[in-house]
Amino acid sequence: SHMSVFCFTAELVAAIGVTAGATAAGILLFQYLSKGSGVKPKVNLDLQKDDPKVVHAFDIEDLGDKAVYCRCWRSKKFPYCDGAHAKHNEETGDNVGPLIMKRKEA
Repeated sequence: SHMSVFCFTAELVAAIGVTAGATAAGILLFQYLSKGSGVKPKVNLDLQKDDPKVVHAFDIEDLGDKAVYCRCWRSKKFPYCDGAHAKHNEETGDNVGPLIMKRKEA
């Protein structure tokens, strides 16, 4: 009876080893394929998608004392910041914030 318990245990260990190995191989294959797929997340989800490139230019003389620009691409007032980065950071764990330009105090 000791022999049958040993055989059962050996079969169980072998089955667990095969399952763990197959799972590890599946995870590694998924990671490899997802890296090699060329699909990368987009920063710009929906702004000016018909344009080949989104570009904004501002004259420094027109900035006033301070201007706050969006860098998370989620602002409803884009290219200006509306604070949307706070929600984006909370949802994704990111740490993006705005670009702030201001005149030097005299």
